[in-house]
Amino acid sequence: MSMAAVGMIAGMALGFAGFYGGFGAFVLVAALGAIGFFAGRVMDGDLDLGDVFRRRDDRSRTGGDRRDWRR
Repeated sequence: MSMAAVGMIAGMALGFAGFYGGFGAFVLVAALGAIGFFAGRVMDGDLDLGDVFRRRDDRSRTGGDRRDWRR
């Protein structure tokens, strides 16, 4: 299925939720859709949770004898 078709289906689902359930239902469907999207990306291996939750200091270090800028 193309990304355009997936986007159209998601837009229609949000539209129906907003029309029939109000703004609260619209926000709930959008939030659950975003959670499902990221869960799918993790399951496919396209997104590594370690990159998202790793501390900034761990990401910026490339090794070697670098001095800490805070000292």
